[in-house]
Amino acid sequence: MSSYKVEICGVNTAKLPILKEEEKDELFARIKKGDQAARDTYIQGNLRLVLSIIKRFNNHNENVDDLFQIGCIGLMKAIDNFDVNVGVKFSTYAVPMIIGEIRRYLRDNSSYRIPRSLRDTAYKAMQTKEQLCRTSDREPTLEEISEASGIPVRDIVYALDAIQTPLSLFDPVYTDGGDTLYVMDQISDKKNREDNWVEDLSLSNALSRLNKRDERIIKLRFFEGKTQIEVAEEIHISQAQVSRLEKNALKNMYQYLRTEGD
Repeated sequence: MSSYKVEICGVNTAKLPILKEEEKDELFARIKKGDQAARDTYIQGNLRLVLSIIKRFNNHNENVDDLFQIGCIGLMKAIDNFDVNVGVKFSTYAVPMIIGEIRRYLRDNSSYRIPRSLRDTAYKAMQTKEQLCRTSDREPTLEEISEASGIPVRDIVYALDAIQTPLSLFDPVYTDGGDTLYVMDQISDKKNREDNWVEDLSLSNALSRLNKRDERIIKLRFFEGKTQIEVAEEIHISQAQVSRLEKNALKNMYQYLRTEGD
């Protein structure tokens, strides 16, 4: 997958249509009434989304056509299950569905064979989770998934762990306004505590020059080892905002420390 063909599975990717927001609303209204032509048009209008997602898997040495077809299956499942009343964009709902479908394909076709029983358990747990998510505005707990699926919590954890595909720390997990969040941004920093590096780098002075919110973000992230998600929940902003503020704060601190060192 080092390069991408203009034509994938007989589809000319250079001429894929782009739907306007009003077109999307109209098409979905028709889709819910069983209009197959509207569904086909909506699929065509979202193939660029599938194309962008399969590029994330360019290190798996899989056939592009195969991944594109699997991604399209995920897209169709997303269209069939999307609820326009939830209040989120279709792409926000569809991206994890498409990624999940591709990851399942890669797991099922990997050289490391996972027992069928484990895969079935994991897929049942994931389907139960998706169903619970559609009826609630929060992520269900393991206990809730266990109760709804009839699978013991221990078996769910074991099965989900067994089917996980290893990730790179630099794999993108979310993009908002051009700022990409990576896996490494969601990992707690347990080593870089205040007593290890503040004294040597005079960071206390650099921190004092930040505004209160930026200073708090840096302390929560690097002194208390919290993830960006945890920080976002604590100060009541989005993870994307935490990422932007953190990067700007670190840049300002670096410039101050460099100036002090000259």
